[in-house]
Amino acid sequence: MDNQITSLVHILLVEDNEGDILLTLEAFEECKVKTEISVVKNGQEALDFLFQRGEFTNAEKPDLILLDINIPIFNGHEVLERIKSDSNLKKIPVIMLTTSSNQKDLDKAYGNHCNSYIQKPLEISEFLIAILKIEEFWLELSTLPD
Repeated sequence: MDNQITSLVHILLVEDNEGDILLTLEAFEECKVKTEISVVKNGQEALDFLFQRGEFTNAEKPDLILLDINIPIFNGHEVLERIKSDSNLKKIPVIMLTTSSNQKDLDKAYGNHCNSYIQKPLEISEFLIAILKIEEFWLELSTLPD
């Protein structure tokens, strides 16, 4: 646990909403753990980033993925399914961070082996608290795979 606090944690944020991107980046600035956050805005960019294709050939493999469901081109479920079916990516924890409270989305996400499903709070202050709780659990308490 101590080595994670002193080392940099790379997070891939897959989100198309500019407001949510800014809030997430702002919240992680408040975290105790040093983070580097890469942002992609659709499912195609997420897959290109993870598989180091196109403009992302030099992308570093993330330690944690925050994935929205409602994103363009490939939705979050499709991206999650590809991540968890790839032997080089499947160990990366994926947190579905979405506005969807739909039980089908929840079931499908866990069926595709997401590690956590968090419904985005609508209030800004609660959204910031949710990000800090993600940091507390995933970056401080948990040990991420290499």
